[in-house]
Amino acid sequence: MRPIYLTSLSFAAVFCAACSSQPPATWSYQDAQARTPQPPDQLYPELFEAVQRQQVFTDQKHFVDALPNRDPAQIRADYLARHDDVGFDLKAFVKDNFIESGEAESPAPKPGEPIEEHIDKLWPVLSRTYRQVPQYSSLLPLPQPYVVPGGRFREMYYWDSYFTMLGLERSGDKAQVRQMTDNFAYLIDTYGHIPNGNRTYYLSRSQPPFFAYMVELQAHIEGDQAYGRYLPQLQKEYAYWMDGASTLKPGEAAKHAVKLVDGSVLNRYWDASPTPRQESWMQDVKTAEQAPDRPKEEVWRDLRAGAESGWDFSSRWLGDGKNLATIRTTSIVPVDLNSLVYHLERTIAKACETVQNAPCVQAYGQRAERRQRAIEQHLWNGEGGFYVDYDWQRHQQRQQLSAATLFPLYTGLASAEHANRTADAVRQGLLRPGGIATTQVNNGQQWDEPNGWAPLQWVAVEGLDRYGQSALAQQIGSHFLQQVQDLYGKENKLVEKYDLSGQGNGGGGGGGEYELQDGFGWTNGVTLKLMSKYSGGVPQRMAGQ
Repeated sequence: MRPIYLTSLSFAAVFCAACSSQPPATWSYQDAQARTPQPPDQLYPELFEAVQRQQVFTDQKHFVDALPNRDPAQIRADYLARHDDVGFDLKAFVKDNFIESGEAESPAPKPGEPIEEHIDKLWPVLSRTYRQVPQYSSLLPLPQPYVVPGGRFREMYYWDSYFTMLGLERSGDKAQVRQMTDNFAYLIDTYGHIPNGNRTYYLSRSQPPFFAYMVELQAHIEGDQAYGRYLPQLQKEYAYWMDGASTLKPGEAAKHAVKLVDGSVLNRYWDASPTPRQESWMQDVKTAEQAPDRPKEEVWRDLRAGAESGWDFSSRWLGDGKNLATIRTTSIVPVDLNSLVYHLERTIAKACETVQNAPCVQAYGQRAERRQRAIEQHLWNGEGGFYVDYDWQRHQQRQQLSAATLFPLYTGLASAEHANRTADAVRQGLLRPGGIATTQVNNGQQWDEPNGWAPLQWVAVEGLDRYGQSALAQQIGSHFLQQVQDLYGKENKLVEKYDLSGQGNGGGGGGGEYELQDGFGWTNGVTLKLMSKYSGGVPQRMAGQ
């Protein structure tokens, strides 16, 4: 099937061309609160499983993004009536009943075009407007335009978007920063949280909570009145992450909340659905089969929780650090998540201050202080000198050093002593020729060695700078910029992740469940910010580094 690249204006035309009939009804962002969107595995479950099991498409995400060209109930009925017929052709059936979504293409730059100019030209290419969509689409409509990452990622993603917005602001597109912030506020108001992405199959989970940073960015642009405007949504997001916490007993967890045995309340990643991810269905089924001693629902929820973390997948979440079937994300209290929730608490207190609500300021300030103490007590590894994750079921720290250790510095909760010791540990354990490594483990997972990711470089640079470790910050930032420039010079593109080992001579990263993606939203944003921060542009690496 030939991919069709859809815009909000072309949906109806595509449908008429595909089925020679009137286009189906659409629904808009204004209708969303009155609807309960169903993902594809619920609309036509038998067909969905058959397509994914037989791997009709190389990428399992492709089918859940495909558009039914008529009522899914009719498609399901026809499939059930015909699938046992002699000579039934599943691929042909899918071709007749669905319209494929094409990838978000990234045009090559002109010869010699500076990287900043190329990125500025990419923003409109990666921008989308879907105020309404056909009623059976897995895409969720949004009131304002937004930027997608690129490649197979054809929708707006939560934490990706913050780093993209940093680049938009740097490019002078302050209007779109506001539009995207408004989109996320709309998602909170409509669904009670910000989903992983604006797809029906992402509604059961969120992603690292960067909405407070988006509000902070908007306040930087327009002034502190932005805090007050988004205060209701900030509080609603906080309620989502803390749902169930008030009734927990020590040693219990509910949804995203965990109460440790000493009464400290922290957070974990979690997903409301204990089923295989629709966009990676076959991979998750196979992973559960490799863990015969565990309930498959437990494995699937841990895989989904790993996807919510954004680090999908990493040795951070694995019981043995190597095999995905040992994943136990929901058993882990992550240092990055809790640092972000701390920042959310601080941001709510700031917003309450702007509207002169003193009791609110005090309440959220106290919550932030309690969380800060709990992080320092349970997530600080005094022997190693860096922040770690905590296994709340086994009542012990996970000793692994990862780039997540820098989030307490990024959010400003670390003490000066702990920040300096963390910087030393990062310098000795994670600094690579191309920037800061994600972990020290090389096991084929994409959020492990040797891959480096733009958002983690920015967190490292900003966090270290905040505590006076500017030399190390610049070393990380300039090395990553050189990595980006090397690949841009060789292949005329920016990519999702990079191999930082120095062995690939500026190559893109590998591993994971899909091919390396071009685009790429958060790489574009972080590259512009780093080039701005280090005004010399893209400096050469020092000899021996």
